[in-house]
Amino acid sequence: MRLRILVPAIVSAGLAFQPVLAADPGIGRIKLASGIAVIERGGQKIPAVLGQPLFKGDTLVTGRTGRIGVTFNDNTRFAAGPNSRVSVADFAFNDTTHKGKFVAEIKNGSLAIVSGQIAKSEKDAMKIKTPTALLGVRGTRFVVEVN
Repeated sequence: MRLRILVPAIVSAGLAFQPVLAADPGIGRIKLASGIAVIERGGQKIPAVLGQPLFKGDTLVTGRTGRIGVTFNDNTRFAAGPNSRVSVADFAFNDTTHKGKFVAEIKNGSLAIVSGQIAKSEKDAMKIKTPTALLGVRGTRFVVEVN
């Protein structure tokens, strides 16, 4: 998790400074949301809206008319089609070295993927799990469908 110090706050009893932390920017952002599209997080269903941050452990869920597009911090792009359920099991990315780890699981539906910097950094740094297979991604574009 990255911390950003925005503005020092002056304590009224003296001149001590206390950092004010920005909201966690997450691991990516929603770039497209249409139809029935929600994010399941901590047992809650949150409507997916443009610009909303995504966090490790979130699950993207779309209905019959839903679609969700996400751009992750390493520039990986996901597009979940109708009737999809995709979870981000693990995500870690170092902005300096461009190395990290990315594990996503598609339980049903379709997912188009354009891999980003993590997949290009090391062998098996990015993995996509399905109910019957484990895909190691090494820098490519592809679509996974699970019925």
